[in-house]
Amino acid sequence: MGKAHTIGIGMDYSPNSKSALRWAADNLVDAGDRLILIHVQPPTADHTRKQLFEDTGSPLVPLEEFREINFSRQYGLTSDAEVLDILDTLSRTKGVKVVAKVYWGDPREKLCDAVEDLKLDTLVVGSRGLGALKRVLMGSVSNYVVTNASCPVTVVKGTPVSKP
Repeated sequence: MGKAHTIGIGMDYSPNSKSALRWAADNLVDAGDRLILIHVQPPTADHTRKQLFEDTGSPLVPLEEFREINFSRQYGLTSDAEVLDILDTLSRTKGVKVVAKVYWGDPREKLCDAVEDLKLDTLVVGSRGLGALKRVLMGSVSNYVVTNASCPVTVVKGTPVSKP
Protein backbone atom coordinates (compact mmCIF):
# COMPACT_ATOMS: atom_id res chain seq x y z
CA MET A 1 0.00 0.00 0.00
CA GLY A 2 1.41 3.39 -1.02
CA LYS A 3 1.15 6.79 0.55
CA ALA A 4 -2.38 7.94 1.36
CA HIS A 5 -3.54 10.72 -0.94
CA THR A 6 -5.69 13.77 -0.37
CA ILE A 7 -8.29 13.98 -3.13
CA GLY A 8 -10.62 16.93 -3.66
CA ILE A 9 -13.99 16.67 -5.39
CA GLY A 10 -15.75 19.80 -6.62
CA MET A 11 -19.37 19.30 -5.56
CA ASP A 12 -22.44 21.33 -6.47
CA TYR A 13 -24.84 18.34 -6.51
CA SER A 14 -25.33 18.62 -10.27
CA PRO A 15 -25.44 15.35 -12.23
CA ASN A 16 -21.94 16.16 -13.53
CA SER A 17 -20.41 16.68 -10.09
CA LYS A 18 -22.02 13.43 -8.93
CA SER A 19 -20.45 11.73 -11.96
CA ALA A 20 -17.09 13.14 -10.89
CA LEU A 21 -17.58 11.70 -7.40
CA ARG A 22 -18.59 8.29 -8.78
CA TRP A 23 -15.61 8.29 -11.15
CA ALA A 24 -13.21 9.12 -8.33
CA ALA A 25 -14.75 6.44 -6.10
CA ASP A 26 -14.41 3.80 -8.83
CA ASN A 27 -11.05 4.78 -10.33
CA LEU A 28 -8.98 6.91 -8.01
CA VAL A 29 -9.69 6.53 -4.32
CA ASP A 30 -7.67 3.87 -2.50
CA ALA A 31 -7.80 2.51 1.02
CA GLY A 32 -6.70 5.06 3.59
CA ASP A 33 -7.04 8.10 1.31
CA ARG A 34 -8.65 11.34 2.47
CA LEU A 35 -11.52 12.62 0.32
CA ILE A 36 -12.56 16.26 0.65
CA LEU A 37 -15.89 17.32 -0.82
CA ILE A 38 -15.42 20.97 -1.81
CA HIS A 39 -18.53 23.13 -2.02
CA VAL A 40 -18.41 26.68 -3.35
CA GLN A 41 -21.41 28.84 -2.54
CA PRO A 42 -22.12 32.02 -4.52
CA PRO A 43 -20.70 35.21 -3.00
CA THR A 44 -24.27 36.49 -2.64
CA ALA A 45 -25.33 33.51 -0.52
CA ASP A 46 -26.45 34.53 2.96
CA HIS A 47 -26.12 31.66 5.40
CA THR A 48 -25.41 31.66 9.10
CA ARG A 49 -21.86 30.30 8.76
CA LYS A 50 -20.79 32.63 5.95
CA GLN A 51 -20.21 35.51 8.37
CA LEU A 52 -17.76 33.38 10.35
CA PHE A 53 -15.87 31.70 7.53
CA GLU A 54 -16.25 33.82 4.39
CA ASP A 55 -12.53 34.60 4.12
CA THR A 56 -11.09 31.18 4.97
CA GLY A 57 -13.87 28.75 4.15
CA SER A 58 -15.48 26.52 6.72
CA PRO A 59 -13.52 24.21 8.96
CA LEU A 60 -13.19 20.65 7.67
CA VAL A 61 -16.42 18.89 8.56
CA PRO A 62 -16.33 15.10 9.15
CA LEU A 63 -18.80 12.88 7.30
CA GLU A 64 -20.70 12.20 10.51
CA GLU A 65 -21.57 15.91 10.88
CA PHE A 66 -21.92 16.52 7.15
CA ARG A 67 -24.70 13.93 7.10
CA GLU A 68 -26.79 15.93 9.59
CA ILE A 69 -29.53 18.16 8.20
CA ASN A 70 -28.54 21.07 10.46
CA PHE A 71 -25.12 21.19 8.80
CA SER A 72 -26.72 21.50 5.39
CA ARG A 73 -29.02 24.28 6.57
CA GLN A 74 -26.24 26.26 8.26
CA TYR A 75 -24.19 26.29 5.06
CA GLY A 76 -27.06 26.44 2.58
CA LEU A 77 -26.23 23.07 1.05
CA THR A 78 -28.45 20.42 -0.43
CA SER A 79 -28.68 17.13 1.41
CA ASP A 80 -28.32 14.44 -1.25
CA ALA A 81 -28.94 10.77 -0.46
CA GLU A 82 -26.99 9.54 -3.51
CA VAL A 83 -23.87 11.51 -2.56
CA LEU A 84 -24.10 10.42 1.08
CA ASP A 85 -24.47 6.79 0.01
CA ILE A 86 -21.29 6.97 -2.13
CA LEU A 87 -19.38 8.65 0.70
CA ASP A 88 -20.65 6.18 3.33
CA THR A 89 -19.65 3.25 1.10
CA LEU A 90 -16.12 4.65 0.58
CA SER A 91 -15.73 5.24 4.29
CA ARG A 92 -16.98 1.80 5.25
CA THR A 93 -15.39 -0.37 2.53
CA LYS A 94 -12.08 1.39 1.88
CA GLY A 95 -11.48 3.18 5.17
CA VAL A 96 -11.47 6.53 3.39
CA LYS A 97 -11.58 9.57 5.66
CA VAL A 98 -14.33 11.81 4.23
CA VAL A 99 -14.65 15.49 5.11
CA ALA A 100 -16.35 18.51 3.55
CA LYS A 101 -15.34 22.15 3.21
CA VAL A 102 -17.43 25.12 2.10
CA TYR A 103 -16.10 28.27 0.41
CA TRP A 104 -17.91 31.39 -0.78
CA GLY A 105 -17.06 33.14 -4.03
CA ASP A 106 -16.16 32.39 -7.64
CA PRO A 107 -15.90 28.59 -8.04
CA ARG A 108 -12.95 28.90 -10.41
CA GLU A 109 -10.84 30.83 -7.93
CA LYS A 110 -12.04 29.01 -4.82
CA LEU A 111 -11.32 25.55 -6.24
CA CYS A 112 -7.77 26.68 -7.06
CA ASP A 113 -7.47 28.17 -3.55
CA ALA A 114 -8.66 24.85 -2.11
CA VAL A 115 -5.83 23.00 -3.86
CA GLU A 116 -3.33 25.13 -1.93
CA ASP A 117 -5.24 25.41 1.36
CA LEU A 118 -5.98 21.71 1.61
CA LYS A 119 -2.71 20.50 0.07
CA LEU A 120 -4.57 18.35 -2.43
CA ASP A 121 -2.70 15.68 -4.37
CA THR A 122 -5.38 15.77 -7.06
CA LEU A 123 -8.73 17.43 -7.79
CA VAL A 124 -11.68 15.91 -9.66
CA VAL A 125 -14.40 18.12 -11.15
CA GLY A 126 -17.35 17.59 -13.44
CA SER A 127 -17.85 19.32 -16.75
CA ARG A 128 -21.16 20.71 -17.93
CA GLY A 129 -20.34 19.79 -21.53
CA LEU A 130 -20.69 23.31 -22.87
CA GLY A 131 -19.97 23.87 -26.54
CA ALA A 132 -17.00 26.04 -27.54
CA LEU A 133 -19.00 29.27 -27.91
CA LYS A 134 -20.84 28.95 -24.60
CA ARG A 135 -17.58 28.01 -22.87
CA VAL A 136 -15.99 31.24 -24.14
CA LEU A 137 -19.01 33.41 -23.28
CA MET A 138 -19.95 31.90 -19.93
CA GLY A 139 -16.55 30.72 -18.78
CA SER A 140 -15.66 27.18 -17.90
CA VAL A 141 -14.88 26.33 -14.30
CA SER A 142 -13.16 23.09 -15.28
CA ASN A 143 -11.06 24.76 -17.99
CA TYR A 144 -9.92 27.48 -15.58
CA VAL A 145 -9.05 24.98 -12.86
CA VAL A 146 -7.11 22.71 -15.24
CA THR A 147 -5.08 25.73 -16.36
CA ASN A 148 -4.47 27.31 -12.94
CA ALA A 149 -4.48 24.61 -10.25
CA SER A 150 -1.12 23.51 -8.88
CA CYS A 151 -2.04 19.81 -8.77
CA PRO A 152 -3.29 17.32 -11.37
CA VAL A 153 -6.96 17.88 -12.24
CA THR A 154 -9.28 15.27 -13.71
CA VAL A 155 -12.34 16.54 -15.56
CA VAL A 156 -15.18 14.05 -15.80
CA LYS A 157 -17.22 14.94 -18.85
CA GLY A 158 -20.94 15.17 -18.57
CA THR A 159 -23.54 14.75 -21.22
CA PRO A 160 -23.29 17.57 -23.78
CA VAL A 161 -25.93 20.27 -23.43
CA SER A 162 -28.57 19.89 -26.15
CA LYS A 163 -28.99 22.82 -28.49
CA PRO A 164 -32.41 24.48 -28.52
